[in-house]
Amino acid sequence: MDDAPKILFVDDEETIRLTLPPILQSYGFNVTCAATVSEALGLIAQQRFDVLISDLNIGHPGDGFAVISAMRSTQPDAVRFVLTGYPAFESALEAIHEEVHDYLIKPTETEMLVEKIRSKLAKRGPAEGILRKRLTHVIRDNRESIIEHWLRAAKHDPEIAAISITDSARKYGVPLLLDVATDIVEGREITAEDRKSYARHGAKRHKQSYTVPLLVRETRLLQSALADCVQSNFARIEINHLIPDMLHFFGTIEILLEFSVRAFIQQSTSETASGRKGTKEIGRLTR
Repeated sequence: MDDAPKILFVDDEETIRLTLPPILQSYGFNVTCAATVSEALGLIAQQRFDVLISDLNIGHPGDGFAVISAMRSTQPDAVRFVLTGYPAFESALEAIHEEVHDYLIKPTETEMLVEKIRSKLAKRGPAEGILRKRLTHVIRDNRESIIEHWLRAAKHDPEIAAISITDSARKYGVPLLLDVATDIVEGREITAEDRKSYARHGAKRHKQSYTVPLLVRETRLLQSALADCVQSNFARIEINHLIPDMLHFFGTIEILLEFSVRAFIQQSTSETASGRKGTKEIGRLTR
């Protein structure tokens, strides 16, 4: 078995560690198991492997990325597979094809897994070093393309596009939103001025004849544009901080959206009250 391809299999589920490795060994692989991230990192530092198969969630969601990143940095020639038990996550995993060679959905068929391992081993070549940046830096680098991507999506949405305003007016607030969210992910606190800016955004959208559902929808389109940016630039992003940065980024956008919605509703309520007052005044004068 000294010449057999060496596999590091990482999963916190004991039943899988007891069943899958022996099956892989029966196909001629030499399999070493790890149950935790720290155990996997220790093995990567001490031994050479041809293949990594890592669960995506080891103890905590996304922990598998730390193992994948360590293997890529330490042993870049190793073939890397990620294993997930959540088929709904499949679309998001498309974005990590620059970091892993393939992904597998639990439970996976043994024949398919073995075929994929052998195929990737046969095709692998020496890895090239890539200078990676934090997500926030990549977003800054691609700020204008994200905004244009969002604008195209907004103009293809029938209800949003039905609001007849210029591209400049439609983009109002989006560049500031990206800048504020990026700063906050990097450690800055949300300020009173940030709240006022997005309150003004909500009030302006009200004057432009938007609705609250459309405010929410254009925010989702921005999140989609950001996700596409991540997918397109994945090979350049530091994976260790990717998930927490994305969660923080999207969470910040939703907080700022809340300020906009509150101001939108307040503007609507104020105009309704003003209209009622005006109607009463007209009625009094015409008696």
